Amino acid sequence: MDYNNLFDVRNKIVLVTGGSRGIGEMIATGFVSAGAKIYITSRSADVCYKVAKELTEKGPGECIAIPADLQSFDEIKRLVEELSKREDHLDVLINNAGANWNETIDSYPDKAFEKVVNLNLKRIFTLTQACLPLLTAKASLENTSSVINIGSIDGIRAPPQETYAYSASKGGLHHMSRHMAGKLGYRGVRVNVIAPGAFQSKMMKATLEKYGDQIVSRLGVKRIGSPEDIAGTCIYLASRAGQYTNGTTITVDGGAVVTVAHM
Repeated sequence: MDYNNLFDVRNKIVLVTGGSRGIGEMIATGFVSAGAKIYITSRSADVCYKVAKELTEKGPGECIAIPADLQSFDEIKRLVEELSKREDHLDVLINNAGANWNETIDSYPDKAFEKVVNLNLKRIFTLTQACLPLLTAKASLENTSSVINIGSIDGIRAPPQETYAYSASKGGLHHMSRHMAGKLGYRGVRVNVIAPGAFQSKMMKATLEKYGDQIVSRLGVKRIGSPEDIAGTCIYLASRAGQYTNGTTITVDGGAVVTVAHM
């Protein structure tokens, strides 16, 4: 065993949804820095192309943008068709794109609930299903492909905010991922979840501005997550090091879920 190459992802073909900002951009940056070929997608075409250009210039890997609105079934179909024209297989699918909505239980809008659950749960199934021919094209039990679903610690605990659709969708995603892992492992496709805690992202911006010091004070590590934390966990799951990890949920939260108040 060459232990020096346990975390090697050079030349792997990777698709990262929501890859133009926040956690998705952190993940894409990590893979490009490690020499992989990354496709990123998001609704904002201008931002998507801009980030792809910047990451490719940094190298040594490559980043290519395929903008798409993942709320739409037809857009997912188009995304996978375009990817299939460029590549004959896919090594890693990272389902990161997501939405949130915070409103009181008395006035929580039905349309908002549908939007969040559709993107955070249903369309992850849709995209993974559509990518299966690419994910299985070169996969074997000795060299598996990897689906990494970005969940949340709010899918494990009840969050303090009134983000009912978000916590429900992430909890559902965690369990759906276990279900998919049990079915797809035989086909050379591993499915795992990363449940992040506090990271600097658009979704967390308002929360960190208001409660950042309080959140950090409760963590034993005394900081929020860094790009290396989330990218490193993804690279582990995508590399030889993670080949025996299937159907698990890895919390990357500085211990937020297990933290208890000091007496």
